[in-house]
Amino acid sequence: MKLYLDPGHGGSDTGATGNGLLEKDVALDIALRIRNILLNEYQNVEVRMSRTTDTTVSLRQRTNEANQWNADYFLSIHCNAFNGEARGYEDYIHNSLSDSSQTAQYRDIMHQHITALNRLSNRGKKKANFHVLRETKMSALLTENGFIDHSQDAALMRDSSWRQDVARGHVNGLEEVFNLQTKQSSGSMYKVIAGSFKNKENAEKKLAHLESNGIDAFIVRTMINGEEWYRVQAGSFKYRENAERRKNQLEQIGIADAFIIIDNMGTEETTPNGYSIMGETFLSSALLNRYVKTVNSNALELGSYYLKFGEFYGIRGDIAFAQALHETDYFRFTGIVQPEQNNFCGLGATDPDNRGASFDTPEEGVLAHIQHLFAYSSTSKLPDKYPLVDPRFDLVERGSAVTWTGLNGKWAVPGNEYGEMILNIYERILQFSQKALEDLVEQIRA
Repeated sequence: MKLYLDPGHGGSDTGATGNGLLEKDVALDIALRIRNILLNEYQNVEVRMSRTTDTTVSLRQRTNEANQWNADYFLSIHCNAFNGEARGYEDYIHNSLSDSSQTAQYRDIMHQHITALNRLSNRGKKKANFHVLRETKMSALLTENGFIDHSQDAALMRDSSWRQDVARGHVNGLEEVFNLQTKQSSGSMYKVIAGSFKNKENAEKKLAHLESNGIDAFIVRTMINGEEWYRVQAGSFKYRENAERRKNQLEQIGIADAFIIIDNMGTEETTPNGYSIMGETFLSSALLNRYVKTVNSNALELGSYYLKFGEFYGIRGDIAFAQALHETDYFRFTGIVQPEQNNFCGLGATDPDNRGASFDTPEEGVLAHIQHLFAYSSTSKLPDKYPLVDPRFDLVERGSAVTWTGLNGKWAVPGNEYGEMILNIYERILQFSQKALEDLVEQIRA
C-alpha cells in the first residue's frame, strides 16, 4: 500500500490558530506519528509525505506529487477553527462522490476507527470541494481533528498521548481498508529506557523520580562503545504500542529524552531509539549507496564520505547517512535546500527566504554535517586534520545531544520525533542489508 500523507498547511501558512497552538504544528505531529506507526509495525507499506518539517508546500504540489507517485490513498491531516465554541471531529470526501463510492466506503471505515479513539465529539461525515479531494486521482480523505480555538479540544491537542491515539485511530482504519499485515515480532520485547548515565548516582536519582511518580523501574548496567553505563529501565512490553504509552507517561512527568530499545530473544536489536551519535559504523559505503538508489536511482553516491569522516570524528557515519536521506528526501531535494548547495543536513535552513549554508563540493558538505554532529555529541576539541567548514559549529551547546533522539527539538523544529525518524530510515537500511546478505547466500548455494 502506497500512502500519500499530507500534514495540512506549513511554513508561512500556519492554518488555524488558537489557545497558543498552530494547526500546522499539530497536523505535522499527528502525521509523523501515523507514518512511524505504519513503517514500524506493518509489512509492505510505503509512505510519502507532502512535508516532514515546517515548510511551505502548495496545494498543487501536494496533489501533483501524489498523482505522479500513483499513491493508493491520499490522507490529509488538519484541525479546525470557527468561533471558539464549536468542537469535535469531522472528515471530508469530495462532494461529487456518492455515498456508495469506494472512497465513501473507505471513509466510513476510517471514521469509525478514528472516532473510537480520539475522545472528541462526533460531528459526522461530510463532503466538500477541497483541492486535495478534487485534484487527486486516488481515493482521498481529509480529517479535521478537533477545533484548535476551543479550549477543551486544544487541551487535548497539547497532550502527546492524545496525538498518539489520534494517529493510532487513523492507522487502525488504514489497516482495515487495505488489509495491512503486521510485522512478526517473534520473541521481541520493547524496553522503555528513561535515561542512560555514566554516573550511577545520577541513575539512582532518575530511578527515585520515577518511583515518586508511581512508575516501577530498575537500573541495568550495560556497555556502550566500550564504556560502562547505567540504564534506568521503566518497563518491558511485548507490544510496541504499550511501550509508546509508557514513553508518553514519562514525557508527562518531565522525562523528554526517554527512548525504546528492542530486545529480541535477549539480544538488543540494532535499531534502539537510544543509539549514541558517536560510535562504530557497521554498514559499508557500497551498501549505503545501493540502498538509496532503490528509492532514487539518480542519487549522489556519498557513502564513502560519510564513512571516511564518520570514522575520523568517531561519528556513526551510517546513521548520519540516514539523517541525510531524511533531510534531503533521499537526495531528491524536495524541500527548501537545493542540490547545488551540497547541504545534506539542512544546516541553517529555515524557510524559502533562508535556504541555509552552501558548500563548494559534496565532500565538504558531508564534512560539515559530521562536524555539526560532533559539536552536539562531544565536548572535546575539534581535531585539526580537516578545516572547520560547519558555519554553525560554535552555535551548538557542546555535548547537548549524545543520542540521535537527543537531537529532538534541537536539529529541527518542532522536531519532537526527529531522531526516531532518522532511526526508522536506518532500520530500513538494515533490513535491506539483511535481504542483500540472504540473496548472496542463496546465490552461493545455487
